[in-house]
Amino acid sequence: MALVVVASNILVQYPFTPWGLADYLTWGAFTYPFAFLVTDLTNRRFGPKAARTVVYVGFAAAVVLSIVLATPRIALASGTAFLTAQLIDVAVFHRLRQRLWWTAPLVSSLIGSTVDTALFFTLAFAGSGVGVADYWGLTLPVWVGWATFDFLVKAVHAIAMLGPFHLLRSRIEARRDEYPAL
Repeated sequence: MALVVVASNILVQYPFTPWGLADYLTWGAFTYPFAFLVTDLTNRRFGPKAARTVVYVGFAAAVVLSIVLATPRIALASGTAFLTAQLIDVAVFHRLRQRLWWTAPLVSSLIGSTVDTALFFTLAFAGSGVGVADYWGLTLPVWVGWATFDFLVKAVHAIAMLGPFHLLRSRIEARRDEYPAL
């Protein structure tokens, strides 16, 4: 978890330049959504208490490392957004865990991603002077574009990760009988 968050905190500082998308995405958009997969798999196998522990440990390690490897503002924004969004993800997932197998990971990831994106990009970049861009005739701060398209990547990722979640969920549940103490 800490590796995912630290890598994302470093990569969010670099616009995604291929195909002229620098005003739309950062590299962090492609790494951070894996945090929701880690949280949801932990929650599925070990329950919400263990998932919250993973969130707290990931939070602590990531904030400390991010202060050193990113910037203090990015670290603070990331820590606040991560902790809030992941704890919401844990709670929503737990409430929905008895429904169809895909409901809990999809809904919790989408809600958590919404909260994470809004908090992170506002705290990290609002008033930072990263510039403005034209988005189809609408001039907005670049960070607003990054946030919008970051959320779209997270939404696509939430759907795409249903396959790996389903596969790993099946393996986790099969091992539950083998290792009941875990």
